Amino acid sequence: MSELITDLKSLHEATLNNLKSSKANNTLRAYKSDFKDFGAFCARHGLNSLPTEPKIVSLYLTHLSKNSKISTLRRRLVSISMVHKLKGHYLDTKHPIIVENLMGIRRVKGSIQKGKKPLLINHLKLIINVIDEQKVNEIKKLRDKSIILIGFGGGFRRTELISIDHEDLEFVPEGLKISIKRSKTDQFGEGMIKGLPFFTNEIYCPVMNVKKWLEVSQIKSGPIFRRFSKGSSLTDKRLTDQSVVLLIKEYLNLAGIENKNFAGHSLRSGFATVAAESGADERSIMAMTGHKTTQMVRRYIREANIFKNNALNKIKI
Repeated sequence: MSELITDLKSLHEATLNNLKSSKANNTLRAYKSDFKDFGAFCARHGLNSLPTEPKIVSLYLTHLSKNSKISTLRRRLVSISMVHKLKGHYLDTKHPIIVENLMGIRRVKGSIQKGKKPLLINHLKLIINVIDEQKVNEIKKLRDKSIILIGFGGGFRRTELISIDHEDLEFVPEGLKISIKRSKTDQFGEGMIKGLPFFTNEIYCPVMNVKKWLEVSQIKSGPIFRRFSKGSSLTDKRLTDQSVVLLIKEYLNLAGIENKNFAGHSLRSGFATVAAESGADERSIMAMTGHKTTQMVRRYIREANIFKNNALNKIKI
């Protein structure tokens, strides 16, 4: 009997680990953070947060709607629902009081999302030029240029970018192959390979810059994008994804560009927008960015072609 209990206990522990592993760590952290806010709202008003009921969730969404986007409301609803599932409780998120309330909020607020600005070619060149002008060690310049050029050239998410290891790189006659082990839309680690060809202009070429960076830094294994210590010595510690955002904002500011509406995602959206402007089709853009659906890519293409395919161009005045 004791063996059966021990076996059931180990099965229970393994099942819990499987449930945790079904979601990425960042996703689980987001669930916890969102639910913490919901819990605080319920505590202030003397309401139950776990288990809760649709009416309380609807009140919370109305409360959030004053200062939050529709996308934020939807994400919070998913988080509340997932925490209930993980804790063994049922919450009817399709209840009319939630669904109808969200529809009403959407009508009142509108659902147009203003994303972060894409980093376009003119921004990219200005940033690389301003990095070269800085009075800092050449090794730091090479690292920062490589991060921005690889991030743009491969349409990388910032988490993918800082996760690149030396073992993921393969230099070939056509350019550089980069293996992506896991990404936001590839939670099961099927992986993908991105191919970055050589640019005509070596100054802005991701392949040539990362090649120089690896030669100067003498990195032979592990993360290729690492932190510097206060004494400007290269450490073996991987950069954080937030570091990518700070770098972009810092160099945009030094280049005299308002940086408020730029973020880490600006590298990825910039690649997609510029590729669309240059005539790349959605399939080839998706092959690089790793988008699983066409919705976002088509938005980039529409925005890129807003003047190119403008009906006003046919009117002669």
